Amino acid sequence: QVQLVESGGGSVQPGGALRLSCAASGSISSIYNMAWYRQAPGEQRELVASITGGGRTNYADSVKGRFIISRDNAKNTVFLQMNSLKPEDTAVYYCNAQALTSRSINPYWGRGTQVTVSS
Repeated sequence: QVQLVESGGGSVQPGGALRLSCAASGSISSIYNMAWYRQAPGEQRELVASITGGGRTNYADSVKGRFIISRDNAKNTVFLQMNSLKPEDTAVYYCNAQALTSRSINPYWGRGTQVTVSS
C-alpha cells in the first residue's frame, strides 16, 4: 500500500507563487516517474509536469518557464514550484507516482490540493 499526501495549496493573487509538496509513504521499494496533474471544474485532468528518477523533466506548454518540478529521492517527495501564477492555473492539483512495491509497479494518486488564483 502506497499513500501520497499533497500540501502547499491555497489562494494567491495573479503573479504570485506557491510551492506544492507531495510525500509518498508505505511499502515502497522504489519510485520511478513522479508527476503533477491538475483538474479545473468541468475540465479533464491534465498533466502539468513530470520528472523521472534520474531528474529528467517534462512540462505542459502552458506552464513552461513558470513552473519547476523537482524531487528528493531520499524522502520520496516531489515538489512543484509555481511562479507567475495566472487565473487559468486555478485547479485541484494531484500528485502521481509510479511505485514498485513487493508485487508490481502501479500508479498511485494523492487526494489533491486546491490552488486558486484570483484577485
